[in-house]
Amino acid sequence: MTGTTARRTVVSVAVSAALACATACTGSGGSDDSGGTAGPSGPTGSTAPSASAAPSSRPPALTGASADALRAVERATGRAGSARVESTTVMGRELSLEAAGALGWDDGLTGTLTITYTGGTTAETMRRLGTTAMEARYLPDAYYARMGDEFAERVGGRHWIKYVYEDLEDLGGGAGAGFADQMRNTTPNQAVKLLLSAGDVRRVGAETTRGRRTTHWSGTVGGATEQTVDIWVDDRNLLVKKVERGRTKTGELTQTAYYSDYGVPVSAARPPAADTADFKELLASQGS
Repeated sequence: MTGTTARRTVVSVAVSAALACATACTGSGGSDDSGGTAGPSGPTGSTAPSASAAPSSRPPALTGASADALRAVERATGRAGSARVESTTVMGRELSLEAAGALGWDDGLTGTLTITYTGGTTAETMRRLGTTAMEARYLPDAYYARMGDEFAERVGGRHWIKYVYEDLEDLGGGAGAGFADQMRNTTPNQAVKLLLSAGDVRRVGAETTRGRRTTHWSGTVGGATEQTVDIWVDDRNLLVKKVERGRTKTGELTQTAYYSDYGVPVSAARPPAADTADFKELLASQGS
């Protein structure tokens, strides 16, 4: 393998890791103009309404008893501050993954997830360098992905990649636009905010979710393409389950997440600097 090819392989894996870390904890992002969605490495999976959409194209704000109930869920889930998370995500032919861990959102996004690749072209890219699962650590200004030993051999023995949110904003073609805010604002109640922007919210009814009695809500969020959002809420107005479905440039998106143990202590330590490669520097090395 030539030096140039090796560098490109390293960058490809780094970009794939960025996509996985972002998708595992967010699911939702901003729409692009082509009907797909944009993130740090291309589509990130959401077809939520764009913040820049014309006011006349947005549905009227939800009012009445449904709005009051959902706003109570938004407040209670936001105040809880942290939770254990289990999720599965499928993004067409590009990526399938499972994630588990704990995330906090009192002061920016913090926490740790273990992400396991289960399929898609991204998984194939990662397997080429011996990585089928990785640890992701989220801090308010950046997140870190731990790669395998084979990857580390190509970047001076360093196992971790650091992704500074502001650096991702600067990616070419506007791919990272809004990414820092998206990551900082990632909380379970973002799904509730999506529902509050839907024009057809409905209370589906009472259901049992993982042994807990819950109320199921559903709605469709418009944008470049449509996205359906379903949530299940317990008697404390806390989110128990979320399912988002939409389309990306590579096919159907489905993300299912379960939340439990609200208020659980969450910590995420920065990896040692000597064992960490900066994503921005890896990108720059591709052209050298």
